[in-house]
Amino acid sequence: MARSGGISDQLFVSVKMESPHLAGLDLSPHLFGSHPVAGSWDPCKALPMERAAAAVWELSCVVPSQHEMLDFKFVLRQKDNSSRYIVEEGPNRSLGCRNIEVEMRTAVFKLDEEKDLLECKVQVETEILSPFDLAASWRVHQEYLQPSRVRGTHDVTINAGLESRAKNGFTSGLELDLEKYEVPTPNMGSGVVYAANLTENPRSLLHVSSSNNDTTKDILHNSIKGDAFPNHYANTMKDATGGHAPSLEEQRAVFVDRGVGSPKFARPTNENFSMSDIKLDSEAKQGMPAAEGAAAAAAVADQMYGPKEDRKLAIVLVGLPARGKTFTAAKLTRYLRWLGHETKHFNVGKYRRLKHGTNQTADFFRGDNKEGVEARNEVAALAMEDMLSWMQEGGQVGIFDATNSTRRRRNMLMKMAEGKCKIIFLETICNDQGVLERNIRLKVKQSPDYVEQTNFEAGVRDFKERLAYYEKVYEPVEEGSYIKMIDMVNGTKGQLQINNISGYLPGRIVFFLVNCHLAPRPILLTRHGESLDNIRGRIGGDSSLSEAGELYSRKLASFVEKRLKYERTASIWTSTLQRTIVTAHPIIGFPKIQWRALDEINAGICDGMTYDEIKKNKPEEYESRRKDKLRYRYPRGESYLDVIQRLEPVIIELERQRAPVVVIAHQAVLRALYAYFADRPLEEVPNIEIPLHTIIEIQMGVAGVQEKRYKLMDAVNLTAGI
Repeated sequence: MARSGGISDQLFVSVKMESPHLAGLDLSPHLFGSHPVAGSWDPCKALPMERAAAAVWELSCVVPSQHEMLDFKFVLRQKDNSSRYIVEEGPNRSLGCRNIEVEMRTAVFKLDEEKDLLECKVQVETEILSPFDLAASWRVHQEYLQPSRVRGTHDVTINAGLESRAKNGFTSGLELDLEKYEVPTPNMGSGVVYAANLTENPRSLLHVSSSNNDTTKDILHNSIKGDAFPNHYANTMKDATGGHAPSLEEQRAVFVDRGVGSPKFARPTNENFSMSDIKLDSEAKQGMPAAEGAAAAAAVADQMYGPKEDRKLAIVLVGLPARGKTFTAAKLTRYLRWLGHETKHFNVGKYRRLKHGTNQTADFFRGDNKEGVEARNEVAALAMEDMLSWMQEGGQVGIFDATNSTRRRRNMLMKMAEGKCKIIFLETICNDQGVLERNIRLKVKQSPDYVEQTNFEAGVRDFKERLAYYEKVYEPVEEGSYIKMIDMVNGTKGQLQINNISGYLPGRIVFFLVNCHLAPRPILLTRHGESLDNIRGRIGGDSSLSEAGELYSRKLASFVEKRLKYERTASIWTSTLQRTIVTAHPIIGFPKIQWRALDEINAGICDGMTYDEIKKNKPEEYESRRKDKLRYRYPRGESYLDVIQRLEPVIIELERQRAPVVVIAHQAVLRALYAYFADRPLEEVPNIEIPLHTIIEIQMGVAGVQEKRYKLMDAVNLTAGI
């Protein structure tokens, strides 16, 4: 199923106009055009644009997608005389109703016969949405985007002038050299890390822990005796490859230690169940997700009614080299772990390098190289068996990362997984030669396969030769359950196709992937400036900033102006609490969006108290929180797990954004967001250090995730325990 093109799909149109000069005239902008919604070319029926800020107007509407083209223009109408209007100069504007696009084009109006022209900046954004998407988008808008509570701040601005900064006293910012403020990063390195190196570590037989899996024991026993290829793998390969059993010279086997949706994508399953199958056994109870509401209900329904193997899920990557498989697998692994699903990433290339070395030339990957094919199939089988063993020990989702480019290989994996887990193939396809060339050179630069290659260009030639061998035997996925990501690297003009996908967890994975891309952009995380409640040591509340906090807001504005001066499509996200809104107020030139989902953790009946007061007046609550800070829920409030659940829409939107985003929020919220990007275990979330007056820059892109920190001024973190 392709993402776009459904008959019931709708075209969502968002239009924004900005003009400081228009704000001083007795004219208001309207939109009219070829569709009845837009006035049918009758200026008297044109749609009025609502004023969003002093010099900004906006309009959103929905058009059925069966209309192939929507032509429209802007018109200025006099406020007290509806019969007088000024139509935009130039040709009609056109929107392709089956495209997803953003257009930035100036609107020009001739105000009088003497050719006095008025220019207005215009941004038109369109997106194809299903009725489900529209309902969900409206619900999110209602729940999370609230008007400003702070007098004097604008909810939305597009490109306000920077000249007002000096008038407002915002010139006392930072030195020009931002590196002066850079501080060491405690958890993530600033250098590029090869993503495959972050996957599960294979280890030798001498370090394999005991397992209840008989197959693993047989492999261990046979390998110690010197059997080069365990019978289990030989039989599996023999069945999958039409009767041919591979043979290899003696080598030690390697293993690894134990290393989620949108219902709109769900399809009915073909399996039939009797009432005797509907039960909730002890194994299902142990696998209950840490979720609430509809998410928990969907997960429980899957566990009660789904076949046993569906409770375990293997995402098997498919695709030619340099198509972004490993980076996609790493992003998906990070997302599922953050949501509380036991997930591990198994990279077959890592197995191959440990077993056969890192100095294999392109000949090793030839389709007619019998020994090379057998060796690669063997390590794939070893990795798959390790993943299945890990699932039997309690793992939920395994990400199996390899080319898996032939039906024989995929048949082998499906046979091994039969009765143990459900397999979904995730195929990545890229036809953009510029992207491929960049990925190839990045791969050669980072991959351990070329660490001994001193001639970079020779390494590039060898990798391209390897790629050509894979292309000769490549067979696209047409079997089983699959997801195809086609040209989605940059998030534009891509396509996501799905086949035979149903269930809570697969649907959640599809929803995540449809919003992902690998376009590089920074995400800046920072707490609000020091608040009055910070000084008093009180948690929660909605206090304003201290003098130090106000100073930080000005320094932050200066930092954002310098750091993002060439990124005018960036946006500023805050919570709906005044300490974040006031912190963002001095930042000029970027849209500001308020999310209720970014509000601080709800402390319930403890809101506004100090920790000493909680310890004295509510000792049982104080002790419960001390014992399990992650799961502890304030009475009538929230836990950290609750915060993570409500932050999922924020994560999805951060993944979807192609421009930089500055998130100004609170300590507990930023701990949860940072844990996602840094791939930190959930148990660590409540203790992650997010100091005041410090900016954490997360750089997202095809090279993975890197981090920098900038400390703009000193502050005492008085709410470290929240």
